[in-house]
Amino acid sequence: MNKQRQTSNGMKIYFASDHAGYELKAALMKDVEIRGHEAHDCGALQYDKDDDYPAFVAKAARLLSQDVANGLDSRAVVIGASGQGEAMVANRFKGVRCALYYGSPGKKQTDMSGEELDILSSTRAHNDANCLSLGARFLTGEESASAVAAWLSAPFSGLERHARRIKQIDEVA
Repeated sequence: MNKQRQTSNGMKIYFASDHAGYELKAALMKDVEIRGHEAHDCGALQYDKDDDYPAFVAKAARLLSQDVANGLDSRAVVIGASGQGEAMVANRFKGVRCALYYGSPGKKQTDMSGEELDILSSTRAHNDANCLSLGARFLTGEESASAVAAWLSAPFSGLERHARRIKQIDEVA
């Protein structure tokens, strides 16, 4: 089991966004710090309507990947207009499992045992997702803050079938 990256404030969480998520990123970083975590800003460090997300997301994913390799349980939150490209970039890094979130599907989800899950807890319980990608144009600030808080507090189930599948994902690349 991974060690939690301990800082003076709790878990280390890497944040990255382009212009589309710049303001939301700042608000979410403040929110996670209030919740006792350490937020690390991987960019964009200033608003530029013409910037591109790949370098910012790659920085966050690279740092997260290094932490994973060292057995640390850090996380990352990446934000863009849709979140799609951001998730694609993050998932190119070894050990990074980035889930994309657009909001509540409006339909209840259950797992094999019939246990009710929401998509955020499912990404953690079933996939041990350590990176969350948000579509800033699909979520309000409040929805985003609630999603990040719920995702950060959701545990990995540790069930053998999920651990086995994660191992298979890691062996693909």
